[in-house]
Amino acid sequence: QVQLVESGGGLVQAGGSLRLSCAASGRTVSTYAMGWFRQAPGKEREFVAAIDWKGGSTTYTNSVKGRFTISRDNTKNTVYLQMNSLKPEDTAVYYCAWGGHTPVVVVHTVDYWGQGTQVTVSS
Repeated sequence: QVQLVESGGGLVQAGGSLRLSCAASGRTVSTYAMGWFRQAPGKEREFVAAIDWKGGSTTYTNSVKGRFTISRDNTKNTVYLQMNSLKPEDTAVYYCAWGGHTPVVVVHTVDYWGQGTQVTVSS
C-alpha cells in the first residue's frame, strides 16, 4: 500500500500564494505519476495537475495554467503544488493522488488518495 500525507493548506486572500506538499510512503518504487485533484462543495472532484515520475512532464487543467506549478522530488517521493495568484474559485479540498500504472488525470486512474487539505481563498 501507499500512504499519502498532505500539508500546506490554509486560508489566504485572493492574489496570495500557497504551497502544498504530499509525501508518499510505503510501496512507492512503482510510482508512475502523482498529482492533485480538488473538490469544492456541491461539485465533483476535478483534476488540477499531474506530473510523470520518470520524465517529469506535467499536465494542468486550463483554469490553473500560468498560476500553479507542480513539481516532484523523486528521492523523497514527494510532490508539490505551488499555487500563485489564487482566486476565490480555487477554494476546495485538495487531494493528493498516486498512480502506479497510468497518468493521474482522471479519477478512475488514481490508485491511492490523500485525505485532503482545505484551501480557502477569500475575496
